[in-house]
Amino acid sequence: MLRYSAVILLCAAGLQLLAFILNKFIYIKVPSEKRVIVQYATIANNAAFMGLPILGAIFGDIGILYGSIFLIPMRIMMWTAGLSLFTSLDGKKQMKNLVTHPCMVAVFVGFAYVFIPLTLPQFLNDAIRWVGEITRVMPMIIVGSILSEVKIREVLDKYSFYFSFFRLIVIPAIVFVVLWILDIDPVVIGVSVLMAAMPSAIVTAILAEKYGQDSIFASKVIFASTILSVITLPVIAMLLNWIVPAG
Repeated sequence: MLRYSAVILLCAAGLQLLAFILNKFIYIKVPSEKRVIVQYATIANNAAFMGLPILGAIFGDIGILYGSIFLIPMRIMMWTAGLSLFTSLDGKKQMKNLVTHPCMVAVFVGFAYVFIPLTLPQFLNDAIRWVGEITRVMPMIIVGSILSEVKIREVLDKYSFYFSFFRLIVIPAIVFVVLWILDIDPVVIGVSVLMAAMPSAIVTAILAEKYGQDSIFASKVIFASTILSVITLPVIAMLLNWIVPAG
């Protein structure tokens, strides 16, 4: 488990490097006021809100563990290099935001609990498990409530579909090919590809609104990529099960 966790961490770091490189080339023709939105959404996808529930449904608790580890490099990028797309922060402020972020703290605490000889009382185990089950459902309600405020006719933006093509198809395809060539464990491949195939993060619109960027376009990007992911994610999951069955 520790070895696969390390591989997952490296895969996630590689994905962030890939996103950083692609951001330099694939959005050159996107207008500057929209470019910052799609660049951030390429770095930060919805792997937490949508990814973890999906991994839990497919792989069980091990999928959630690997998915949580996969989120670490993304959290680092989205609150440092990603945030710098919207505003200028000094290194000290960036590090403080990163270290104190609740998601990062929860990952390290949970990961430590797996490997230390500590057993919690049953009522605490039950409470944590119930909260975990809730988090598989509540994010979907949050996503739906945000998307309900976007008019469908306003979503027909060519740049949001252009972004969705790369976010939902090209990037996970690249991740799969690289890991398949390297003969990585099927579960690790499945977790990495599915996490790479998630739509735009909801925080994209929040940051756009906060820092005076095009929040309407950000909502279009979230809406279009999320709706299209309803089609692409099941297809990707079926292809993964066919090509690299986890057993």
